[in-house]
Amino acid sequence: MIDTVSPLIREFVASPNHDERVGGIVDILLLHYTGMPTADGALMRLCAPDAKVSSHYLVRENGEIIQLVSEDRRAWHAGLSSWKGVTDINSRSIGIEIVNAGHDGGCPDYPDVQIESVIALCRDIMSRWPIPQHQVLAHSDVAPTRKQDPGEYFPWDRLHQNGVGLWVDDTSPGDITPAGPQERARFLQALEAYGYGVVASGGEDDNTEAVIAAFQRHFRPGLVSGIADVATIARLDQLMRAQAIA
Repeated sequence: MIDTVSPLIREFVASPNHDERVGGIVDILLLHYTGMPTADGALMRLCAPDAKVSSHYLVRENGEIIQLVSEDRRAWHAGLSSWKGVTDINSRSIGIEIVNAGHDGGCPDYPDVQIESVIALCRDIMSRWPIPQHQVLAHSDVAPTRKQDPGEYFPWDRLHQNGVGLWVDDTSPGDITPAGPQERARFLQALEAYGYGVVASGGEDDNTEAVIAAFQRHFRPGLVSGIADVATIARLDQLMRAQAIA
């Protein structure tokens, strides 16, 4: 049964790429960019059986919203990913693909009308599901070694101003002095507590640089370096306090 629950939907283009949710809990809203040259190409891929990929929604540059999978179904959008120890992100999430060529396409700006639709759609989804503000996430948050979307140029601050997602102000690079070993270790523990899948071996062969870069891409986009600097650590501390009182 196709259930178009939102009045915001322009049309329902059914993707075959979905299955049953596992566990019955939906508490993550995951935002992506399509990373393809055209909206039509992205839509074709999201509906192609052999691609084995989909999302619940696609938002075009002109703000039109297309639903591909009913929200009560498990769309295939997160891939290999984790958040707070959960690895079946698809079962726990609603996925929104936002048409944008992405990093490979030169990081084009997201049009205002498109962001307005994304905000409206997010608010609509969050009115139906118990998704906390701190679990409105980027694909790069849950898959930091594989993904960069929706990118450091995505206006997370604007979403927050409209009641979607957690954010703290000031995106300037600030003090980029690298943290010492003890402060860095505390920072990585805090990142893991926040939700990121940190694997800290203490050497150069772990995923910590990618995880730090993912955090910066979302919450400190003024400088995405992958380095645990003073300003990045301060930003996480601010977010943890904001989460506690949200």
